[in-house]
Amino acid sequence: MNILVINAGSSSLKYQLINMNGENVIAKGNCERIGIDGKISHKTHDGRAFSKEVEMPDHTAAFQQVTKALLTGKAKVIDDLSEVAAIGHRIVQGGYKYDRSVLVTQQVIDDIYDLAALAPLHNKAHVQGINAAIEAFGKDVPQVVVFDTAFHQTMPPKAYMFGIPYEYYEKYKIRRYGFHGTSHRYVTARCLELLGKPDGKDTRIVSCHLGNGSSIAALKDGKVIDTTMGLTPLDGFIMGTRSGGIDPSVVSFIMDKEGFNPKEMDYILNKKSGMLGISGVSSDDRDIAQAIEDGNQRARLAWDMRTYEIIKYIGGYIAALGGIDSIIFTAGIGENQGILRQEILESLGYRGVKVDMEKNTVRGQEAEITTPDSTVLGFVIPTNEELLIARDTKDLILGS
Repeated sequence: MNILVINAGSSSLKYQLINMNGENVIAKGNCERIGIDGKISHKTHDGRAFSKEVEMPDHTAAFQQVTKALLTGKAKVIDDLSEVAAIGHRIVQGGYKYDRSVLVTQQVIDDIYDLAALAPLHNKAHVQGINAAIEAFGKDVPQVVVFDTAFHQTMPPKAYMFGIPYEYYEKYKIRRYGFHGTSHRYVTARCLELLGKPDGKDTRIVSCHLGNGSSIAALKDGKVIDTTMGLTPLDGFIMGTRSGGIDPSVVSFIMDKEGFNPKEMDYILNKKSGMLGISGVSSDDRDIAQAIEDGNQRARLAWDMRTYEIIKYIGGYIAALGGIDSIIFTAGIGENQGILRQEILESLGYRGVKVDMEKNTVRGQEAEITTPDSTVLGFVIPTNEELLIARDTKDLILGS
């Protein structure tokens, strides 16, 4: 069974074709600059690849390029679209309505569009991706949507409510939703396997998804009780270009002094802040690390701010969980930045955490990075959101 996994952005469409018999990626690629000029990059499991500029005025045109890449040329991997059994889509915002993955219906499409106010750059693009897939493959090919927010719907009201007048929750459903749920779900399921407790019972885990966008989730008995991102992915701790949580008065103060409107202020907080805004160097962690090595003090400050904020969140979650059994590191920085992992784990020395310095040098591979006598187990677990989406898609279309 082949499943096509789609991640549609405002001007991009990433894809993977996965053979579920062995859970192997047959081909993957990315359509970029949709609506601008257009470029597609495509690569197969056996190393055949191409990249070319091609006009893509919308997501429908991009989907046509995807099917063409899969079906024709030297990098083709299937002979007919009928070899694709189903399509799975990543959806950023499912609001309070969806706590699990579902088959696509017109009602589901309408709901995703209606939730666009909570994720304007993402949900509208997701709807375009779904409609483009229907146009390319027809209505008879089943489609599934997997929501980033769904995994966090186990949070209690005391964790997801904000301290604003309750009427705004009633009118607009303003609350903490959390993001990266697909990633947190994948790595925690694997962590529970490693702990020998696949049902999650009597476990307390902190999952750290650390990348250009980052979030931390606290899980008790395998279910999320709190997470750092809020109404949008801007909340939490300092990230590549995002400010993380700040005193709300900072926003109104800067707007007043600089004459910014809400859209301009949103751009500052989402695209010009974080590691980039503090360091003045880059949002890329590798550039920050090099700048620190070169003696750049602002880069050092940005690094230390992030580490400090992560440690504070983990400490708070340990208190909320009543202890901790395991901590997970995943995503681009979490999987590859051993120094940051070391700093975080060493801060938990008071809990009896001991880092295995040799194992902690691992990059992009699964590993237990704490010593046998450590009271808390530390793991690097590479995330695989596309595989989880494919698994959910397979289960739903088979009626599991």
